[in-house]
Amino acid sequence: MTDFLACFHRSTPGMGGSSRLRAWRWLPALAVLAAMAGPGSAEAARRVRGGAYDGVWNVVFATTRGNCSSGYRVPFTVAGSRVSSAGGGRVSGSVSRRGAVAVYVSVGASHANGGGRLNSASGAGVWRGIITGDRCSGTWQATRS
Repeated sequence: MTDFLACFHRSTPGMGGSSRLRAWRWLPALAVLAAMAGPGSAEAARRVRGGAYDGVWNVVFATTRGNCSSGYRVPFTVAGSRVSSAGGGRVSGSVSRRGAVAVYVSVGASHANGGGRLNSASGAGVWRGIITGDRCSGTWQATRS
């Protein structure tokens, strides 16, 4: 690396003086420090600290409209701002710092989306979707495990 910089230094007009060459030697270290201070480091720090809603949430769905069964219990996992399945079905979604949650769930041909709010130990909201061919909607209640 030093040989490269020395050649670059000699072939670049206006780059005289050994102090400039010494400054160029710090460029790789500065690039590494800049990369570490980028947006990814904030996300890594958040993962280490954990989110306010991290953990497993047991969610119970109630149908208020449509010909769908009520009382399904589905465990969700929250890690940082991401919501995922803790067993059974595909779950994707997000939760904001203030607890607003938006989720999409699918099991086979059935799928639904929902939204609501979580607090430190519980949450509630609404959902709607197509369950085994029927359009349905309802409410959900969550408790943190």
